[in-house]
Amino acid sequence: MLEVKKMTVSYTGKQLAIEDVSFKIEQPGIIGVIGPNGAGKSTLLKAMLNLISHQGEMTFNQKKLKHFQKEIAYVEQKSAVDYTFPITVAECVSLGLYPNKRFYQRLTKKDWQKVTQALEAVDMLTFKNNQIGELSGGQFQRVLIARTLVQEAQLIFLDEPFVGIDVVSEEIIMALLHQMKQQGKYIFIVHHDLSKVVDYFDQLVLMNRQLIAFGNTEEVFQPEILAKAFGQQLIVLGGV
Repeated sequence: MLEVKKMTVSYTGKQLAIEDVSFKIEQPGIIGVIGPNGAGKSTLLKAMLNLISHQGEMTFNQKKLKHFQKEIAYVEQKSAVDYTFPITVAECVSLGLYPNKRFYQRLTKKDWQKVTQALEAVDMLTFKNNQIGELSGGQFQRVLIARTLVQEAQLIFLDEPFVGIDVVSEEIIMALLHQMKQQGKYIFIVHHDLSKVVDYFDQLVLMNRQLIAFGNTEEVFQPEILAKAFGQQLIVLGGV
């Protein structure tokens, strides 16, 4: 069980980015975090992970974050990634193995086999020796998902993973995330394309600085509830 308790973040001590956000996830699944621009979706993820100053806390199985940090994988927005960093695709994926290594331990043959298997799962094995800067946006996002696979984390946080990527990459990633859900993982995705919400998510966190609604997708993804976050002129293609 994962619980977020009274999460609040303020900028310069005055302006609230998010206020008093609380919800509880009882079982593994894929949870969408949705809301208008500036709603605090990315801020919520960073606060949950203690990456920014905040009030409130996240617990997992009634334990505080410090007790399960190795169980967390976080993929931030691509705009925050340095594509010029001199590292190969295989090396990038291997970074997911280090949270479970001691600082002096080197990767073993078995570790590199895990990297190979993860790259095969995202259909990127032929690029293993390429520099990450040579990849398209969709290809690089697949590499980041492969890094998450080798980490074998229980809690996965993805911030706008489908922005600017191709349809094939998006389909590959979602198929893998559904497999990971079946393995008992909790997956949070900040997402903006409302037309795919019903197909992608088991539960929704609907925000506009405060929590507007939380629950099963079919319950939250209703016009009257969405309008509380997005306004009355909302049009959802492929949805309601």
